[in-house]
Amino acid sequence: MNLYDVYPLFDINIVRGQGCRVWDDKGQEYLDLYGGHAVISIGHSHPHYIQKVTEQIQQLGFYSNSVVNTLQRQFAERLGRISGYEDYQLFLINSGAEANENALKLASFKTGYTRVIAAHKAFHGRTSLAVEMTNNPKIVAPINDNHHAKFLALNDLEGWVREMTKGGIAAVILECIQGVGGVQMVSPAFAKGLEYACKRYGIVLICDEIQCGYGRSGKFFAHQWLGIKPDIITVAKGIANGFPMGAVLISPKFKAEYGQLGTTFGGNHLACAAALSVLDVMEEDNLVENARIVGDYLMEKLKGLQAEFPTLITDVRGRGLMIGIELSIPHKEIRSRLIHEEHIFTGCSGQNILRLLPPLCLTTADADLFIEKFKKVLSDC
Repeated sequence: MNLYDVYPLFDINIVRGQGCRVWDDKGQEYLDLYGGHAVISIGHSHPHYIQKVTEQIQQLGFYSNSVVNTLQRQFAERLGRISGYEDYQLFLINSGAEANENALKLASFKTGYTRVIAAHKAFHGRTSLAVEMTNNPKIVAPINDNHHAKFLALNDLEGWVREMTKGGIAAVILECIQGVGGVQMVSPAFAKGLEYACKRYGIVLICDEIQCGYGRSGKFFAHQWLGIKPDIITVAKGIANGFPMGAVLISPKFKAEYGQLGTTFGGNHLACAAALSVLDVMEEDNLVENARIVGDYLMEKLKGLQAEFPTLITDVRGRGLMIGIELSIPHKEIRSRLIHEEHIFTGCSGQNILRLLPPLCLTTADADLFIEKFKKVLSDC
């Protein structure tokens, strides 16, 4: 049997990781500035993470959600305190798409409506409801195309409010920093205006923090830079440092009803042990603050490169350790040379944007190394 061929692959077999470095099966070391799609939050193979996951699997890896799981309760309490959402409720699942799927269901249950407003270039997942809110015709199958979503330009507050006044809107869903869309930034004025309009018209405000959240922006959630408080927050990616996990943070205005939501594997003992160890390391090593400090440092260095190569780098944007580098040429050759010649992993978006989503333990020395290697590649273009 062959694998179903859905990803274009670099011919590199990564077999080991440590911190912000990974190694292939030939022993070649790489600087990881992509973290496996923003999943590696505390670094590869962190010893505390390994210890806690190992201890848990030796005791109990899984039991169903039909019994008390004290690890879930511990995680909810810790996450609430660290994130500033102690009064919210937590529903644990397995992925970001599931988180958005359940958030949208909750909004529809609460309002009785079916329509949702999302942003152009949005990406909210590949499951049935989430994919309808994802502005990418390549992944919307005919069975998904039920026209529940209206896509509007990011930061066009007037247009969003105009659509909201038409009625029948269950939710607005928003990435406060778009990831797949090219690290596009939400403006504070737009976010505040949207929050006000949602409250006025009884619309549920969902912030998708799956990629931009969990410390990556330099605050625990990216929307906290914008001064808003959504009704529902969705997270995944870095929540368990590679163990499949997602979560929905739900305002106290929502009252749970048995049977509305459910999950088999969500919040299992092993996932919770992994997630608790991530919070341990984030607090002990001040990784949210590190993301802000090193992110600012890297952004400043990249702005310097932009000034040096203005015909190649047209924009640098982002916050913390979520950075987009917009190029005047397709990213394919530059990204390939960074990987194969300079041994640095980066991500990409669209045709001409390099995307940096490294582990939150990145150092200024790592940033300097990337700038040195990136400059070398640019100089040869």
